[in-house]
Amino acid sequence: MNIQKMMQQAQQMQERLQKQMAEMTVEASAGGGMVTVRVNGHKNVLSLEIDPEVVSKDDVEMLQDLIVAALNDAHRKVDEALASHMQGMMGGLRIPGLT
Repeated sequence: MNIQKMMQQAQQMQERLQKQMAEMTVEASAGGGMVTVRVNGHKNVLSLEIDPEVVSKDDVEMLQDLIVAALNDAHRKVDEALASHMQGMMGGLRIPGLT
């Protein structure tokens, strides 16, 4: 087993993963689609859409809760997609903390 070759392969895998994370887009919503958010694989928010009907100065807390719920759902979806992708890259090898 050549350690240097293994390190090169690991670096290449990491570079591919970083590129795929940047290209990945995940969409999630809350409140039956009243708030929709799109994030990339780095969990950066790309867009946020709010149905005008949910905007009310009398119920700001509900809107805040819907935004938080949509963001949390999007982040969960990114985590799941990355975990699935990592499993594929590792050929089914299970490493505690990664899969």
